[in-house]
Amino acid sequence: VTYIEAENDFAVRTAEAIFPDETASNVTQSEVALQLTNAEARAVAERWLVEARLARDGVRFALPKSALGLGAGDVVEIAGVSYRIDRLETGDTLLVDAVRVEPGAYLPAEDLALRSNRASPSVALPVFPVFMDLPLLSGTEVPHAPHIAATASPWPGRVAVWSAGSANGFSLNQQLDMPALIGVTQTALVARPSALWDRGAALRVKLSVGELSSAAVADVLNGANLAVIGDGSAENWEVFQFVTAQLVGPKTYDLRLRLRGQAGSDGVMPAVWPIGSYFLLIDRAVPQIELGASARGLQRYYRVGRADLGYGDAQAVSATKAFSGIGLRPYAVAHLRAIGSAGQTIGLSWIRRTRIEGDSWLGLDVPLGEDAELYQVQVLQGDKVLRQDFVSGPRFVYSAAMQTADRVRAGFSVSVAQVSARFGAGPARQVRFD
Repeated sequence: VTYIEAENDFAVRTAEAIFPDETASNVTQSEVALQLTNAEARAVAERWLVEARLARDGVRFALPKSALGLGAGDVVEIAGVSYRIDRLETGDTLLVDAVRVEPGAYLPAEDLALRSNRASPSVALPVFPVFMDLPLLSGTEVPHAPHIAATASPWPGRVAVWSAGSANGFSLNQQLDMPALIGVTQTALVARPSALWDRGAALRVKLSVGELSSAAVADVLNGANLAVIGDGSAENWEVFQFVTAQLVGPKTYDLRLRLRGQAGSDGVMPAVWPIGSYFLLIDRAVPQIELGASARGLQRYYRVGRADLGYGDAQAVSATKAFSGIGLRPYAVAHLRAIGSAGQTIGLSWIRRTRIEGDSWLGLDVPLGEDAELYQVQVLQGDKVLRQDFVSGPRFVYSAAMQTADRVRAGFSVSVAQVSARFGAGPARQVRFD
């Protein structure tokens, strides 16, 4: 029996009853638009069940016309068994159809039903949004568009992101249907080389909601368990993957066997990610927001909150952000080498990398991924730039005469960064000369 629960949260519930000796699989369902307690609904189900079994026994008999006082609904007793008259035909005699009834079926049942707890009213809390300007992860993203993630407890069902070019005139930009897996690190994570398995100490992460799971090595190499760690700012994120996620406490996991500095984020990896850094799993709960190419680098206004309450809700979170479009940022060059020493001609060489389709081994070289091949070479004395040149190939010669003209001293460095026509210089690699 399906009913509306009274004296509680008025949820639609179902009560059932079955005979202990019943072996048939037939089920009879009824839905009533009544507010009942659990006990009342259970009693209705039991009474209907008893009535259905008793109604299997019926009788048909005739009475003289002197019994015209009887009618449908009256109860008669035959051989000590009670029957309710359901049909009566009048003719030379009265033909009666009756079914068996038992008075005990209508007695109040003992209240054995479990009472459900009243639903506690949930307090509406602001959502926690995270804006991330990330590199290309799958290659299908809009390169200049940032990602958005949000979490809340309890999750309000749907979260909306509104955007505007000023403090007014907000319009719907994106909707989030599920909370992202966002956590905070409980241990520090020191830098490690990219493209090699990081087998160091576990990274402990405490989530706000949700759960993590381990993945096979082959699945990780194919993109599983992709995550980011950062300081919460829009651009400062390292992309990494993990194989093992071990539950060590309530919503707390130890992540082991990691691939660090993925998607070119090795170029911005700090010496250590401290305790309290943000962790975020990248999945379908983390979409991109819409951002026109002309709006890249411009300050825009955002509000994030419950979709059903609108951007004017007092609980909606406001943010002002400008995004550089990290998906357009070139990777740091690889294998920067120098031949020579200070005071002599120095030859530098390196291997370029690409942010687009760089995983395939089928071609002769990885695609350039830029309008033209260009590198920025800087000679640094501490933080001071003594020379800046642009070269179109993966080599640079710093002659003794150039060193004399730059007045370099022992301890100078030479940095190399690939340049994008749309983004500018990417992360630089340095070599030092003492």
